[in-house]
Amino acid sequence: MLKADAGMGPRDLAPAIRRLFELSAKKIDRLQRRWNPALGTPVFTVRGMYSSRGWTEWTQGFQFGAAALQFDATGEPRFLEMARQATVDRMASHLTHVGVHDHGFNNVSTYGNLLRLMREGRIGEDRWESRFYELALKVSGAVQAARWTPLGPDLGYIYSFNGPHSLFADTIRSLRALALAHQLGHVLMAEGDRPVSLLRRLLQHAEATARFNLYFGTGRDIYDVRGRVAHESIFNVGDGAYRCPSSQQGFSPFTTWTRGLAWIVCGYAEQLEFVSHLPEAAFVGLADKAATRQRLLEVATATADFFIANTPLDGVPYWDTGAPGLAKMGDYLARPADPFNDHEPVDSSAAAIAAQGLIRLGNALVAGGEVERGRIYRQAGLTVARTLFAEPYLSGDPDHEGLLLHTVYHRPNGWDYVPPGRKVPCGESAMWGDYHARELALLIQREAAGGPYLKFYLD
Repeated sequence: MLKADAGMGPRDLAPAIRRLFELSAKKIDRLQRRWNPALGTPVFTVRGMYSSRGWTEWTQGFQFGAAALQFDATGEPRFLEMARQATVDRMASHLTHVGVHDHGFNNVSTYGNLLRLMREGRIGEDRWESRFYELALKVSGAVQAARWTPLGPDLGYIYSFNGPHSLFADTIRSLRALALAHQLGHVLMAEGDRPVSLLRRLLQHAEATARFNLYFGTGRDIYDVRGRVAHESIFNVGDGAYRCPSSQQGFSPFTTWTRGLAWIVCGYAEQLEFVSHLPEAAFVGLADKAATRQRLLEVATATADFFIANTPLDGVPYWDTGAPGLAKMGDYLARPADPFNDHEPVDSSAAAIAAQGLIRLGNALVAGGEVERGRIYRQAGLTVARTLFAEPYLSGDPDHEGLLLHTVYHRPNGWDYVPPGRKVPCGESAMWGDYHARELALLIQREAAGGPYLKFYLD
């Protein structure tokens, strides 16, 4: 299991974070010079070069959001201008994309980061620029919320690109789009001019995900282990009945795809922070704030505990906790992960996403008075970050366009590049892995420097 360093603090990671952003600048510049937008959206690297992979358009926000994070971390104005220009030129179609569940990934990473920087005073206040970002986020949140499958009067979910029958674990982190739109005073207007609360849909989606994609060790089925995550839940849309777990990118419906697990850890921890920040008045007629917070905490701690227990010592998980090749690797949880093994790939992108969730969960517990309990998760997250911010995960190769190495996109489909002489994918990067490594580094950097807490929502 993950062995946390109890004595490490954010300042101990400052040199590694400086190096990460030095390398990051070169990676962003290189891709910016080479990439032809006519090729589509860069998704993952093949032999060190970013390539497209048509499935859904969910990674462009990470491409341009990376420049916003780079400016945030370093103050270099050219990255701010790069993020602004690309957002204006390339992101409009993502605001009204009715075919995906990924609005939080694409639009909060771009429009959201830029609005946050302006609200924090990091860039000059411009009334019309600010309103442009606000309008974009309102549109994105409403379009996301309209992709809705009801499960009764008080429950429902934002359905995945697979269709109305499909609830993905990933979408929990895209709820940021609904959260921001709600904070900006927006609603979804439905038939008969009926206003639909975006906060209500956020809370109902979070509960549906917890109820059907999460396991709590209560005997739901014979594979019910506390903290395990099903990537997808399938419903009969005729009567709203739950039918079965499924998985698009994991090994099976009854094993845990670790990036799906990481989205849950990070997404629920972040929503826990958001819900805790909202005033009691925001919940009138919707839910009980204390009960909602407790439910989010229940999910976040269960999945964080599962991640810690099912991840090797250094904090980098293999791509699925039930991947069949793991049986050939002996006691793989009792030693650091091996990205160069012959049996199953690791997924460093899952580590980067989960690490942020672990730190945020720990911070939420500390803020609620549970200091020792919170430190367990904080130290686990910092330990994962230390592993990722160094070789063999951090890419110092100037000819490699990726920043975070040894990520996996879709193992069952065989999309990931396997180098000559190897048996499993390794050595490549992905847009979401690079973005979340930067976001994780920025979160820790700000704490180390005593800066404002990094959050997606508005004060």
